[in-house]
Amino acid sequence: MFTFLEKNPFFFTLAFVVAFAVAGVVEILPNFFKSARPIEGLKPYTILETAGRQVYINEGCYNCHSQLIRPFQAEVQRYGAYSLSGEYAYDRPFLWGSRRIGPDLHRVGDVRTTAWHEKHMLDPTSVVPGSIMPAYKHLFKKDADFNTAFAEAYTQKEVFNVPYDKPGGVQLGDMQKAKKLFLEEAKGIVDHMQDPEIKAALKEGRVKEIVALIAYLNSLGQGRIEAPKASAKGQ
Repeated sequence: MFTFLEKNPFFFTLAFVVAFAVAGVVEILPNFFKSARPIEGLKPYTILETAGRQVYINEGCYNCHSQLIRPFQAEVQRYGAYSLSGEYAYDRPFLWGSRRIGPDLHRVGDVRTTAWHEKHMLDPTSVVPGSIMPAYKHLFKKDADFNTAFAEAYTQKEVFNVPYDKPGGVQLGDMQKAKKLFLEEAKGIVDHMQDPEIKAALKEGRVKEIVALIAYLNSLGQGRIEAPKASAKGQ
């Protein structure tokens, strides 16, 4: 057989390609599936964060901001720990982005506060002199879409087995419970904001898009990953 292959370059090349492809599949696929699994402690997005993520997508924020820190020293020093594939396991769609007109946002929740985001979205140059980012004042006027956010989270749970409603984890429940959690989380954001109209709207049971967007931005970072619990043996 080997003599035949040595005398026939075409079949030798074909056999090599087949052998190389099989070896590649055997070696690469298991590692790919392993790395694509959720990293330990990864939390799903809450309903408020999901609503904010929808605002982020609708406003096209991914056109100017990436969410993928590459394992290069310069990037790690500027943006934080490099991104791991398992951190995106619950992201549908991925928002890696392909341009950096603005900074990468994958760890922005580790370095910015709610108050900073409020000022930045209202008047970018007030906190970043020379910024070319437009103001997003309309987000302070429009209500966040709770129903669509709940539907998306529910779909993630039922179709993609995202671990909602697990003991000690992110709770979803029925629509009534989800709305209560939605408002409670929003209050935690609004308490750190200055805009009186935002506060008044919340008292009426309405959450503005800026609140949801800030909740989402605050979730981007290593704070979204719970530290593994110590075992009884290690305590």
